[in-house]
Amino acid sequence: MSWSVFAAPSLTVVTELSPPNQTLINNQVTGVSTELVKAIFDKADLQADIELYPWARAFNMAQKKPNTFIYSIAKTPERLNQFEWIGEVATYHMGFVKLTSRKDIKISSNEQAKRYKIAVQRDDLAAKQLTERDYILVYTTDITKSYQLLISGKVDLIIDDKNYLTAMADQLAQDESRFTFVHAIDFLSINGYLAANKHTNPRYIMALKAAFNEVSKTQRYKEIMMLNKQH
Repeated sequence: MSWSVFAAPSLTVVTELSPPNQTLINNQVTGVSTELVKAIFDKADLQADIELYPWARAFNMAQKKPNTFIYSIAKTPERLNQFEWIGEVATYHMGFVKLTSRKDIKISSNEQAKRYKIAVQRDDLAAKQLTERDYILVYTTDITKSYQLLISGKVDLIIDDKNYLTAMADQLAQDESRFTFVHAIDFLSINGYLAANKHTNPRYIMALKAAFNEVSKTQRYKEIMMLNKQH
């Protein structure tokens, strides 16, 4: 059955810059999680415009606008009933990242990081979890801004997945060796989902969930998800 009759105009999918999962090349949103999202929409025979925003804005749009989708979003208890959940398109193992030159920063536990100033993206899961645990935080609009604060010495640490340091260094035209992943955060090992605004047309949700079930069985899906999990 074709679902294309439901797809005019194109549906809106929002996300944030987060290489290598979501990158921007020649004004086109690309990356490995984006590849999975596009595959899911293609399989459902639905058209989608993928737009890149700071996370807080993307999250707000997905909460408020019917027929709007978002990735890669963590399925937390607070968010569970706020969205329709399509399927997993990323896996994150987050931790503290410092400048390699900061030999004074040594962290062997989550608690030790509480003495340092940490940049986090406003309204994302890391910001929420660290705020609740009383870390010293500086809020930014996106991961690029967090890295810029780290590079300029305005914060001591940022939060990222060690698998993504190479892609972020490339994005920022920096040498990867400038950054060191210092400690994994156990409570920030999470799956990222494609999700939809709660008031999205149920026919789209049904089509996309069926499409995800098909895409998740492909070798390419397994390769991308395993790539995310490698440490």
